[in-house]
Amino acid sequence: MTSPLRIGISGPNGRMGTALVELVDAATDLEVTARITLPNESGGLPLDKWGNDPCDVLIDFTHREAVADHAEWTARHGVAWVLGTTGLTPEDHAHVAEAARQTLVFHASNFSLGVALLTDLAARAARVLGLDADVEVIEAHHHHKKDAPSGTALTVAKAIAQARGQDFDSVRCDGRSGICGERPRGEIGIHAIRLGDVVGEHEVQLAWPLERIKISHEARDRKVFAHGALRAARFVAERRAAGDTGLVGMAELLG
Repeated sequence: MTSPLRIGISGPNGRMGTALVELVDAATDLEVTARITLPNESGGLPLDKWGNDPCDVLIDFTHREAVADHAEWTARHGVAWVLGTTGLTPEDHAHVAEAARQTLVFHASNFSLGVALLTDLAARAARVLGLDADVEVIEAHHHHKKDAPSGTALTVAKAIAQARGQDFDSVRCDGRSGICGERPRGEIGIHAIRLGDVVGEHEVQLAWPLERIKISHEARDRKVFAHGALRAARFVAERRAAGDTGLVGMAELLG
């Protein structure tokens, strides 16, 4: 009988961590073998207290402040890393890239299959319509979310810019206020909404003379992302066992 895949969960007491633990406990091919917590937190141990071989895959949806430590730890132990933390700085991305030289890192701003499809459809529409279409990306999340716009909104907007052959940073516009003038051709607007307990909503609107398209996705339960993270964990574990290293994401998972 094949041994269960050993899963480490960073932040097991948080919203995503709790959902992940519940799904792993219900799975026959997975087992939580490492619960990584803050030093003053119960239900686990801090990162530096775990030994040399605590898990096959670390799943991390915590805070960007933990990225450097997790990058160093996964690289040192050769543990595959599923990273869903958003709001990363260029320095954080450099740590992720460094870890990917030693192990396999799966990084995504959103682990929903539906969001992956939304991104693909929006990019296809943008490629066909080109700069003749005005584009707005609107996202909504719960009032506890710390970064804005969401990592997913940025991923979608970047995919649209790439499809239209644009430099994203030069056409990005986060919200509007005051007398901002006529909308520049090719601009990509991004708007963040924070309210209540909204799990996650993303919408892309493309408009050109006499027509408008809306593409939207709503996550109704946080388990959507947990299911996707476990799918990613199985994926990287298999490739890591074959000796693979590098940085992968939803595009590789979906083939």
